[in-house]
Amino acid sequence: MEIHPCPKRRGSGDLLGQYPDQISTPMRSHSHPFRCYKKPWVLYLLGLLLLLLSWREMASPSSIFIDEVGRKVTFPGPPKRIISLAPNITEILFALGMDEAIVGVTLNCNYPEKAKEKVAVGSYIRVDFERILSLKPDLVIATGAGNTRDMVNRLERLGIPTYVIFPKKFDDVLQSILHLGQLLRREEKALSIIQEMKERKQKVIEKTKSLPRPRVFLQIGESPMVTVGKGSFADDLIRLAGGENIAGEERQMYPRFGREEVLRRSPEVIIISTMNPKGDYDRMISEWNRWKTIYAVKQGRIHLIHSDLIDRPSPRMIDGLEEMARLIHQGPLLRPPEKESK
Repeated sequence: MEIHPCPKRRGSGDLLGQYPDQISTPMRSHSHPFRCYKKPWVLYLLGLLLLLLSWREMASPSSIFIDEVGRKVTFPGPPKRIISLAPNITEILFALGMDEAIVGVTLNCNYPEKAKEKVAVGSYIRVDFERILSLKPDLVIATGAGNTRDMVNRLERLGIPTYVIFPKKFDDVLQSILHLGQLLRREEKALSIIQEMKERKQKVIEKTKSLPRPRVFLQIGESPMVTVGKGSFADDLIRLAGGENIAGEERQMYPRFGREEVLRRSPEVIIISTMNPKGDYDRMISEWNRWKTIYAVKQGRIHLIHSDLIDRPSPRMIDGLEEMARLIHQGPLLRPPEKESK
């Protein structure tokens, strides 16, 4: 999505550039540089001009952006009171050093730890508009992947500038970080984050490009069991990590998959996405161990990964890519350290 590399600004600098003759001519047309100011009407006009310039500076919008779903967003100057409506947005804001400007987040925003100290304004799909208004934000940042269109439209009707990001794969996350960096005047920091993520991504690609591409099944949830199809973040990560997603041709992003279908497609690696990898380890491994004819089960290639690393389009997604590559290519995952020591 096209976005202005920097905000469109209007101010005294632009206006002064439009009137060089009016300002400089009086000094060139008199033998003494201050003689013209003896006439009261000249002083009056100069004062009026300065006043008009000041009014225009205050009245004109100083920043105009096109967000990632094509909406024009206008707000008067650098945002100082920001509300984030998604966990990945909150993580990006903290990474950009904007934590002091964050006045509101959602109940789902749990990283970094300081995000939990911010005022919660609701969830992905339902927010408390009265609470949002009470926080007096000058910018709300939403996501096209979780927040509803009605929510964004209502914020717009309330006169609250709302910028929407909508990344759909790993490289889109880099663009969203850049866009927010430009929006918040943190472009240098954004470019630094992006550069590091690009370098780490390239290392993963280089290390895995000559290795076999194992067939991978990524499990999300249990009842029903769901996996990741074409166009999902996790599908993109599996591919970048040097694996082959057995559901990669499914049209649905998150299709249901029974164990019988997993058996039929015979994955070489099973990765389970969970919010509690350490706590769920024994139970989830034992569930799969009943299916000994599945190649990955027979070889002990069943691994757990924290869902936040592969589901949230934030700077931590590079951690998810590296972990995915390690699980796909390294071999059986050892039990969690605290369990190994017992």
